[in-house]
Amino acid sequence: MTQTDSAAIVLAAGEGTRMRSRRPKVSHPLAGRPLLGHVLDTLDAVGVGRRVVVVGPNMPQVEAIAAPHPTVPQTERLGTAHATLQARLALDDPSGTVLILYGDTPLIRPETLRAMVEARDNAAVVVLGFRAVDPTGYGRLVTGADGALEAIVEHKDASEAQRAITLCNSGVMAVDGRLLFPLLDRVGNDNAKGEYYLTDIVALARADGHRCAVVEGDEAEMLGINDRAQLAAAERVVQDRLRAAAMAGGVTMTDPGSVILSMDTRFGQDVTVGPFCVFGPGVTVGDDVEFKGFCHLEGCVIEAGATVGPYARLRPAAVIGEGAHIGNFVEVKKATVEAGAKVNHLTYIGDARVGAKANIGAGTITCNYDGFAKHHTDIGAGAFIGSNSALVAPVKIGDGAIIGAGSAISRDVPADALSLTRAPQDTREGWAAKFRSRMKRLTGKG
Repeated sequence: MTQTDSAAIVLAAGEGTRMRSRRPKVSHPLAGRPLLGHVLDTLDAVGVGRRVVVVGPNMPQVEAIAAPHPTVPQTERLGTAHATLQARLALDDPSGTVLILYGDTPLIRPETLRAMVEARDNAAVVVLGFRAVDPTGYGRLVTGADGALEAIVEHKDASEAQRAITLCNSGVMAVDGRLLFPLLDRVGNDNAKGEYYLTDIVALARADGHRCAVVEGDEAEMLGINDRAQLAAAERVVQDRLRAAAMAGGVTMTDPGSVILSMDTRFGQDVTVGPFCVFGPGVTVGDDVEFKGFCHLEGCVIEAGATVGPYARLRPAAVIGEGAHIGNFVEVKKATVEAGAKVNHLTYIGDARVGAKANIGAGTITCNYDGFAKHHTDIGAGAFIGSNSALVAPVKIGDGAIIGAGSAISRDVPADALSLTRAPQDTREGWAAKFRSRMKRLTGKG
């Protein structure tokens, strides 16, 4: 399919009242991306150029997700045919195939839509169906001996024989663009709800002598999201897909089911991921990186050969250089840890640069915030920062400098210098024994 002969209408006007949320249903995230974003990404993969998103009134969040594609409002919710008809305002004279999808049905695969478009070459209307384990409540797709679609029968209107059919209607369609709006103009609302149903175009097209067809997809693809439980079910499906793709691409996961990925997580080859790691949006990982478990990452880059964790947190704009070590209970935010540097224990590195092969001792923190603004800490290549040090930004530690353990450094330190702020050590021989003796007399204990 080329971008010039296809179009798509995505229906996204639903309020999603069962989500019990102040945000529109299609804006809820799934693997770090809005539901509507998944649908639009699938259309990208298929090669659909023109697309229109039908939104409800006062839905700026949905309009932002849809951008740069045009949106049109459905001010009255009068059914799926009525919603689809609103797209005519932005989709003039479509001549090729028009796909009609739903913004709350994000799991349909690109290959399924491609199959629908191919089938549309020999049919005016193609309906996406699926074999339901439990078809109760679904509209049934009635097909003839030649496999053509003859009717869509709602469950409540179906005969016993029709209810035995397991081929169900997903609601997704591919329609000849030349026929779409003329068919929609003829859909009536003579039904119990007084709504205009998209499914009615099948009967209208057949009455005009046009062939209709069915393409089958997997039931899991058709999951529509109407509440939080269904959102969680969809998350499980997406995570399984993402983990499978990562492992097929050269990632080892010791406990795949405990690892959470985002849609844009990017891995190199020979990466090892331990259990209970969470990869939020915007994480890129180079070759031969090892994550030792219980790590949380978002918006960061980890270059080849680095080691992270266990129990590490990498926040947005963290860059971990080649071969660097980020150890247990280390947090890095908006900072670059250069090649070969080690930050192995109980450390916060924020708004900073840690030079190549520098060593940051346990308990070190960069004091980057003064209550009003963030400030930068620069640690030179090969520097050694002793344990339990506080680097009060803005401050620069020169290449090869050594900071004595327990120091609070607030002024720049030259290269290859030693800097420390500890008080002199005072040792008093025999003092402890005298103290204990005195306390025993005073308390009568011991």
